[in-house]
Amino acid sequence: HSAMLPHLYLSLTVLAALRLFADINVVCGKDSVRISWRISPQLVPYAARLFLGSCMPSRLKVMPDGEGEAQFNYQLADCKFKKLIKGKRIIYQNELTYRPQAKPKPAAFVYPIECIYKRPEVWVPQFMNPGSGVSDGRGGLVFHMALLNASTNVIPLGSFMPLWAAVDQKSHQPLLLLMEECVAATTPVLQPGSHVYPIISNKGCLLESKKANAMFLPRYHSSAIILYLQSFKLGLGEEIYIHCKLVAWDPEVLDESKKACHYVKESGRWELLDDPFQSNLCSCCDSTCTSRSKRGVEGVSIFGFPPEGLTDLRS
Repeated sequence: HSAMLPHLYLSLTVLAALRLFADINVVCGKDSVRISWRISPQLVPYAARLFLGSCMPSRLKVMPDGEGEAQFNYQLADCKFKKLIKGKRIIYQNELTYRPQAKPKPAAFVYPIECIYKRPEVWVPQFMNPGSGVSDGRGGLVFHMALLNASTNVIPLGSFMPLWAAVDQKSHQPLLLLMEECVAATTPVLQPGSHVYPIISNKGCLLESKKANAMFLPRYHSSAIILYLQSFKLGLGEEIYIHCKLVAWDPEVLDESKKACHYVKESGRWELLDDPFQSNLCSCCDSTCTSRSKRGVEGVSIFGFPPEGLTDLRS
């Protein structure tokens, strides 16, 4: 056992030096963070074990006196920052750590990092920042789509997830947002050879609500819609991407071609989300729903979700 004592002594010395020289400076930019961590000469050889979240130092500068300065210059979208929205503030959180041993061993030193910003006037729902994005549609409309209430884009098989979509109304008359079509695919861009699984088709019929467990949640505003979907397996170990066609429509003009319908297993019938008393508009979901006149169309967006290759469903 005596051969292990020098190693144990060295670890204790490094940890003591870390605590003694933990001089940390944090500068939060518009969408980035710059951190300088002054470390003792004893810790310089172990600088590769310093982390900001999942990121190693961008640069290590050794001073004439032997001390070091570990610099972290990263975007807030990197290093596994957590994004929180609290009231009128947007908060990005992470940790500086010293890990003398690899995971899953715990860190020997943890220092919280937090950047706080004022939330924009435009309302954004309270969700973490996994897969989300913005798309411009016809008529100058701006569409949004995101995975709500998730800190990761890796979703356990069989768990439920709310997919949120919205359109910015701005100066337009009140708009009703509809998901006309949604498919799951194994590619971030739909191609002729893409493996596709229909989720919503036939002009707004949520097929997955009849085949599995899915539904539209009650609206909090006509310009937004939430699809409550159970994750599923499409390919062996493949990433799954959701692609949707979003339509902004006159809320007073619903018909078989402009609707949001889901199947209610308890009653054994299709139901119209926005007015159950007009659920006869959903009766075509088991056959073919015909297209009507385009009168009243405000905008259409073909939306691939999530953008930039993020995964929203994984087996």
